[in-house]
Amino acid sequence: MDGMYTLSGFLVGMIVGITGVGGGSLMTPLLVLLFGVAPATAVGTDLLYASLTKTLGGWVHSRRGTVDWKIVGRLAMGSLPASVLTIVTLKYLALDSKTFSSLVTWVLSVALLLTGTALLVRDKVKYISRRKDDLMFELHHRHQHVATIITGALVGMLVTISSVGAGALGMVVLLFLYPRHAPVKLVGTDIAHAVPLTAIAGMGHLALGTVDLVLLVSLLLGSLPGIYIGSHLSSRMPEAVLRPVLATMLLLIGFKMVFI
Repeated sequence: MDGMYTLSGFLVGMIVGITGVGGGSLMTPLLVLLFGVAPATAVGTDLLYASLTKTLGGWVHSRRGTVDWKIVGRLAMGSLPASVLTIVTLKYLALDSKTFSSLVTWVLSVALLLTGTALLVRDKVKYISRRKDDLMFELHHRHQHVATIITGALVGMLVTISSVGAGALGMVVLLFLYPRHAPVKLVGTDIAHAVPLTAIAGMGHLALGTVDLVLLVSLLLGSLPGIYIGSHLSSRMPEAVLRPVLATMLLLIGFKMVFI
């Protein structure tokens, strides 16, 4: 079974390398639906997996200068406390395994549906945000700081419970809040922010006992070469085709999770 986990990590890693999204959105439901891993364990393991794999991506973007650290700081001001508070709340509630799994499954299904929708509307959001006139931009600009912190808090809570939301959802909001930023810089910013968020959320799940370290290593053995290969293939693959396919897949998986 470890070999199958490694193969799954490789395939998901390739998708992430090509499209830039899909890590938690695909890995967690894959572990739950295909391998029968408990939802809470799938989420906890995937969070640590994401923190380790995205560290490399964040480092590359940082070296290229495609990270806006001010935006990362604003997102983290909301997301990191929200993640810690979510873990503490889960610890305090001490839910039984069945109730906890039901909660994770429900939040995961909602997150997948939102992520699939976000992928479909991302280009439209980018177009609308760039069409703002100067007056609207100034009004919009005044609330960027607070709106970014609130976005971080919501993403932090969602990611901690479901491991989904830091990628596509975060990008859609950033495209709307920062229409004059280059998309590649927002991608780098989103990845850099995901590193500490998934690390803290993953460590929280480790404290809750919902991380399978053997599974984590098996996934990493496949995903790291998968991401490397996918990154080199990304320039040759038509993202305009891949993104709708990925979005449709996530929507279908989300509806499937609703009826587990």
